[in-house]
Amino acid sequence: MSESLRLKDQPLGERPRERLVARGPDALTHAELIAILLRTGLPGANVVQVAQNILRKFGSLHALALATVDELKQISGVGPDKAATLAAAFALARRLEQERLAESPVLDNPPTVVSFMRETNRLKNVESFQVLLLNVRKKLIRAEEISSGLLDTLLVHPREVFRAAIVANAAGIILVHNHPSGDPTPSEADIKVTRDLIRAGQLLKIEVVDHVIIGRATAARAKDYASLQELGYFYA
Repeated sequence: MSESLRLKDQPLGERPRERLVARGPDALTHAELIAILLRTGLPGANVVQVAQNILRKFGSLHALALATVDELKQISGVGPDKAATLAAAFALARRLEQERLAESPVLDNPPTVVSFMRETNRLKNVESFQVLLLNVRKKLIRAEEISSGLLDTLLVHPREVFRAAIVANAAGIILVHNHPSGDPTPSEADIKVTRDLIRAGQLLKIEVVDHVIIGRATAARAKDYASLQELGYFYA
């Protein structure tokens, strides 16, 4: 490949780092943002092309964020240092999301719940069951992960759910879990767990406000979630 591939030979306005400074990070592609983290490319391939190769290998940012340091450093152009940098960047993104969880929003409808919990669940490749503990005004007290299951199996017991709620003196809870398949349609097991927890909550005087399942939107399915309360399972 020609020397013109080198970023330092390109006009300043076309280089990722300079474009980020001038126009902000939203003006850059995924590959360009990754290229800034990688810093350097390979002989015959500039750093943006290396970043594009990484994205092609993993297929999506979601899959890339799940990659281990060992998996990353096997890629041509990504050694231990660059693999650690990528892993650190995704870890910071997750921690930013955890900080956001501490801001105590009011969670009184499914879209708000999903907006609040979407990033927490986006990178999980097994089913994870979380409970959002609410005060009487449906303001978040805190979020708790109750269990993490297999690829398509959810393991949860009412005792674990309501222990957290009792300790927090919660007036209500919202159940949240992800479907790694991307399809948020509730399974029979999801419905049974929900009804079991509703009955347990009635005995303990702790309201189960909703059970929200988070998946992924597609061209054929605009919503990336399902609310069992909206679907009528709370009234059956």
